[in-house]
Amino acid sequence: MFAARVYREDPCDQFIPQILDENIYDAVDPGLAAKMHKAIAIIQFKVEGQIIKRHPEYEMSDRILIEAIDFERGVVTVEGKDYPMLDKFFPTVDPKEPLKLSKEEGELLHTLQLSFMHNELLHKHIRFLYSHGSMYKCYNSNLLYHGCIPMREDGSFEEIVVDHHAYSGKALMDYVDRKVQNAYFMPEGSAESEDARDFMWYLWCGAKSPVYGKGKMTTFEHYFIGDSSTLKEPMNPYYRLSMKEEYCDKILEEFGLPKKGSHIINGHVPVKIKEGESPVKAGGKLFLIDGGLSKAYQTKTGIAGYTLIYNSNHLALAEHKPFDPNKESTPKVSVVENMKNRVMVADTDKGAELAERIADLKELVEAYRDGVIKEKVE
Repeated sequence: MFAARVYREDPCDQFIPQILDENIYDAVDPGLAAKMHKAIAIIQFKVEGQIIKRHPEYEMSDRILIEAIDFERGVVTVEGKDYPMLDKFFPTVDPKEPLKLSKEEGELLHTLQLSFMHNELLHKHIRFLYSHGSMYKCYNSNLLYHGCIPMREDGSFEEIVVDHHAYSGKALMDYVDRKVQNAYFMPEGSAESEDARDFMWYLWCGAKSPVYGKGKMTTFEHYFIGDSSTLKEPMNPYYRLSMKEEYCDKILEEFGLPKKGSHIINGHVPVKIKEGESPVKAGGKLFLIDGGLSKAYQTKTGIAGYTLIYNSNHLALAEHKPFDPNKESTPKVSVVENMKNRVMVADTDKGAELAERIADLKELVEAYRDGVIKEKVE
């Protein structure tokens, strides 16, 4: 209702949704969807600007583009250059205070926030992620993570300075893990909680974020600037360097894993099979198993992602086909590495854990036998 009223005379051409499949269950008029899209985008840019102002350590002041608009001339300044704007209608933006939410925008955002905070099913899913998930996992000489380990051009680990400390490599991933936990579990309204929530936003689009891994997110430019040169989102050097075995070894060593026999299992980067790309890189050290589950990627990749299969005999990749109810969709499974010797339970992380428990039990039995621990008699 807010969008329909405020943008009633605005066609919102830059915000028309891309429809991959017709929604026959809960259809929304594309024109109304475009107005809703623009309404929430403007709110987003305002709130993002406020976050950046609160955190100069994020080094993102150049991304407060709503403040870089010259409303009289209809241009926006990006990296020192003026660009004419494709859309110049901003009924809720005060040129004197462009980051200030209007009264209605504030009320709308508050309502949306309550919808998320009081959705029990959503919280059930979130609690599952917090109880089972982490920024990375070391498992049976495999290092799993989504995104990247931020690196510099020279192959050294990129540092993020937050809370007056510099973090990089494994230390950065551990710090992010703690911060993500604080965002959910710290008392509502506390300074720690608010700071952690802001950091969660940084993780989504920050230049040094291990789960984003690009120099900038050009959402604003996509909406408002016609020059395609502004749309480039430079990738972190990690994505180029990790294709080489020596840098995979550097990362594995950073996380305490042996170079020989270990692998990096990496999500985030769609693999363009139709262009001849392989999901196995760096001499078999790196597996890119994302592949593009989202339908929007499938015209570029030609597949619908991967599943990694790891058993006692081999490592294999299941290549998923785009879903088509009229076609066979059984995934194609390819063995990519055979184990030199069959992996037994004792060779796994779980086996090591069981061995420690057995050793503890034997020590306990020995203590009873030697009288170090006396049996309690009722």
